[in-house]
Amino acid sequence: MGGGRRRFIQGGQGLLAALILGQACRPQRSGATDRPGVLVIGAGLAGLAAAHSLARANYPVVVLEARDRLGGRTWTSTHWPDLPLDMGASWIHGLRGNPLTALARSGAVDLVTTDYDNDLIYGPSGQPLEAQELAHLARLGDRITTALVAAQGRDPDQSVRAVVQAALDWAALPLADQQRVDFLLNSTLEQEYGGSVSQLSAHWYDDGEAFPGPDALLRGGYQGLVRVLAEGLDIRLQQGVQAVDWSGREVVVTTNQATYRAERVVVSLPLGVLKSGAVEFSPPLPEVKTTAIARLGMGMLNKCYLRFPRVFWPDTVDWLEQISSPPGRWTEWVSLVPSLGQPVLLGFNAADQGREMETWSDGAIVASAMAILQRLFGAQIPEPLDYQISRWQSDRYALGAYSFNALGSTPAMRDHLAQGLAGRLFFAGEATSRQYFGTAHGAYLSGLAVAQQIRQGYR
Repeated sequence: MGGGRRRFIQGGQGLLAALILGQACRPQRSGATDRPGVLVIGAGLAGLAAAHSLARANYPVVVLEARDRLGGRTWTSTHWPDLPLDMGASWIHGLRGNPLTALARSGAVDLVTTDYDNDLIYGPSGQPLEAQELAHLARLGDRITTALVAAQGRDPDQSVRAVVQAALDWAALPLADQQRVDFLLNSTLEQEYGGSVSQLSAHWYDDGEAFPGPDALLRGGYQGLVRVLAEGLDIRLQQGVQAVDWSGREVVVTTNQATYRAERVVVSLPLGVLKSGAVEFSPPLPEVKTTAIARLGMGMLNKCYLRFPRVFWPDTVDWLEQISSPPGRWTEWVSLVPSLGQPVLLGFNAADQGREMETWSDGAIVASAMAILQRLFGAQIPEPLDYQISRWQSDRYALGAYSFNALGSTPAMRDHLAQGLAGRLFFAGEATSRQYFGTAHGAYLSGLAVAQQIRQGYR
């Protein structure tokens, strides 16, 4: 969505080409073995990308996945058989030069663009903002941007909220403007990065890059890309990893089902799982890596799909936004009418609101969403036919949605997290990507990078 990550890439294309180069041959099935050359922990995009790349180069690879499905945080629900929907990653952000664009085309996955600027913003009264109100909102946005740019040039680092409130003289700011500022911070930063503005580092929150071009949904969902990457791989499901012993010449991985040995192991666990300590490493990971795990933030973005019998909202608009109370609750909605032709609204709750609402029942979440929609579109709107809700914080194999640069962290910590150990233990995942953290393409590229490291090590 919006935010500082939307900076076009001016360089780095050589590295991207090098990672993808040599991947053109057709995949070959790796032999099934409990003693592979490479063991990959996690069948999300990062783990599958690493395994796929290595298998195509004829390395014996086994993938261990704790869930009973593939994809990790790229999870396409088929609860509505006629409308597969992504409960995790939904978009390819920036189609031009993005490696996921090429992957989608290789798998004949249809892409449907959406436009973040094709939006309507509703005020506290429930009415769309007039031109004068939009101009005032834009001026507040400019003041926020100016404050954050200035803060990035001075020490010490502070939270985004602390910087903005100081710069805008928060106590003297009219309540209506406080609501507008909270809306801007949530819609452009918390929804983008998943972290609360009280936790986002003002120095580093936007220290990433973006591919140019429009964003696109995948018709049929991210499962289309997962299928391409998983083809021909030896993948063992319901293998919850409990311990990784990298003290010897071989790495020993213990799961709830079996013990595996391999010359090299790729760990593509989400940052939230690494933070939890659910997997024991022996010997313990180096301090520089555990510091990175502790200080980088694990963000939250949850989804609620509501399927209606008919469309009662503007049917040509992609994004519906509203200045909410309390701040951040149901700030952003996506209509699937322009993109997929379905009477479905997708509501988001990020950061603190997302975590709080995970403690609610499904009924309470849907009722809260409907109260907002009734305020915007009238009390007579129909009840939803059905709903789907994600709960990434309480998912024990994710423990969050995606990583962010928290106050107290630095971008270099992502390099520390990505660094291999003893030529035997390697790390992948969006949290290890300094340039593309928090994105599906960041996860994918991290897997390709690790596969390249392993191939070079073998040579």
